[in-house]
Amino acid sequence: MKFYYPGGKHKALTFSYDDGQIFDIRLAEILRSHGLKGTFNLNSGTLSDRDGDGFVNKNKLNEIYAGHEIAIHGVEHKNLCQMTDQEIMLELLPDRQALEKLTGKLVQGMAYAYGAYSLHVMELARSAGVHYSRTVGENHYFDLPADFLAWDSTCHHNHDLMKWGNEFLKCPDWKELPLMYVWGHSFEFDRNNDWNVIEEFAEFIQGRDDIWYATNGEIYDYVAATRRLEFGANRDVVFNPTSTTIWYRGENEKPAVIEPGQTLHL
Repeated sequence: MKFYYPGGKHKALTFSYDDGQIFDIRLAEILRSHGLKGTFNLNSGTLSDRDGDGFVNKNKLNEIYAGHEIAIHGVEHKNLCQMTDQEIMLELLPDRQALEKLTGKLVQGMAYAYGAYSLHVMELARSAGVHYSRTVGENHYFDLPADFLAWDSTCHHNHDLMKWGNEFLKCPDWKELPLMYVWGHSFEFDRNNDWNVIEEFAEFIQGRDDIWYATNGEIYDYVAATRRLEFGANRDVVFNPTSTTIWYRGENEKPAVIEPGQTLHL
């Protein structure tokens, strides 16, 4: 069984930005105004109590990041590979707790501060209720991760973004669930005076019928559901035990669905 993204779309695009500096306000609006979605990874310990400081106002997170996703980045942006197990848990779990209290939403995503992680850190993150976490690795291709707790991006926005965008649009139909994943920090646009990089890419990539524009969490939830399908020993029957409608390639390569709780004979 080969899959499509929701709506029978062939490709998906997502963004991931770190640290919660005030430049997120402009970036979030650029993405939103073009129908694009991203995940913003925040350090709850550095958020501001008011407007006008260097970091976003913690009392306005749902307004600033409307249409996007909020995830954790550690309470104080510490290197998890240089900490004890107890310190790691105190960096991760209170960050989830604080952001969930501020937003009223479930927070299950993360980006590793400094890109620092290990297999042990991944297991502790999993224990803290984190389901997926971005590294700072760039794979320069469009495959999904084997383990979402070691989720590499396609590219940083300063590393040939338009080149990889054009390659992404040329993904052949036989390639299953291609994903373009862009990461960075919003302050880089201001520091380098190159907001045009993201503005031009947003204009270029928006409004395409074959692309699902999604947050990191939406992509994780959907792909995790496809991976939970239960197949018969002969691969001639499949059961969907999840609450997610899953799109797949049916007869003549046309999109079809398997509904939650449905058993399908192939």
